[in-house]
Amino acid sequence: MTAKHRFLLAGGGTAGHTVPAIAVGRALVAAGVDPDSILFVGARRGSEGRLVPEAGFAITLLPGRGIQRRLTPANVGAVGGLAVALVQALGLVLRTRPRAVLSVGGYAGVPVALAAALFRRRLVVAEANAVPGAANRLAARFARAAAVSFLGTPLPRAVLTGNPVRAEVLAVDRSPAGRAAAKAALGLPLERVVIGVSGGSLGARRLNGAVRDLAEAWSERTDVAIHHAVGRRDWSSFTSPAPGRLHYRAVEYEDRMDLVLTAADLWVGRAGGSTCAELGVAGVPAVLVPLPGAPGDHQTANARAMASAGAAVVLADADCTGARLAEVLEPLLVDADRREAMASAARTTGHPDAAERVAALLLEHAG
Repeated sequence: MTAKHRFLLAGGGTAGHTVPAIAVGRALVAAGVDPDSILFVGARRGSEGRLVPEAGFAITLLPGRGIQRRLTPANVGAVGGLAVALVQALGLVLRTRPRAVLSVGGYAGVPVALAAALFRRRLVVAEANAVPGAANRLAARFARAAAVSFLGTPLPRAVLTGNPVRAEVLAVDRSPAGRAAAKAALGLPLERVVIGVSGGSLGARRLNGAVRDLAEAWSERTDVAIHHAVGRRDWSSFTSPAPGRLHYRAVEYEDRMDLVLTAADLWVGRAGGSTCAELGVAGVPAVLVPLPGAPGDHQTANARAMASAGAAVVLADADCTGARLAEVLEPLLVDADRREAMASAARTTGHPDAAERVAALLLEHAG
């Protein structure tokens, strides 16, 4: 940590926060910023400790954990950890005196944003969801601008930039040749309608159960293929359906999600900000099942925004059974024109240049 670090990119905790931050870091480098002048600040418990160094950037990790939204004994330690993190963030900002600070939300974004405000460093926040998280609601009070992913996101000085996505997703080629190559790489039959399923890296238990029941009900279908990323949390207890003529494959974790986005005729999954951004950039029609209890019910807001654009159908988690999922999917499976219209609508929500837009906003306010 030296004065050479003139841009601080803070936040993380999950890949949904970390991946967009890395994309912005790469966009800053492409705009001429020395990569050695960029320092990421994350949490010791988050995925950023692995993802950021793999991307070639320096990172410093703060102690502590997020505060739960209910009274628990763990919150006592969390508040103490936040106080220690704030002291360390104050020292970091004082030493580096960055030209600008970007907060992408998540635990580490709070102390760094507060330190930036105290020392009058120029602050920008980036929000992935239609309903902002607590960290960004607080940080935005002191920010020069808020880069938002959905029109109407309630943050002061909001600028619609879109949510940055991975380079692999930007390279998705959904031309007939590109889709055929992706299907071949994943071992999917060329002639079938492909349904991609993912509830995130950890998984979604209700979604997994519904898809398993759906696969059992469709076991003799020869017109459909399902590629199901179950998630690491539920993999050990997940039981695949009995084999039949349906092409069904379950994997614990899919590290080539770009191939699934390329091959999929339909998507079934949660409605996190990163998922919606990737579906938009790739142009994939979706059935979105928002995570119940998400802070501010932001996944429902994300899903409704996609549905309003004509890009998705929303299915409530409480209604997500195998039978109901079949009812929602069946009319989409048999109507290729409707799927193509939804794909076109999805592309209207995408922002392939989101990372460049956020980087430009940060450079603008850096002066």
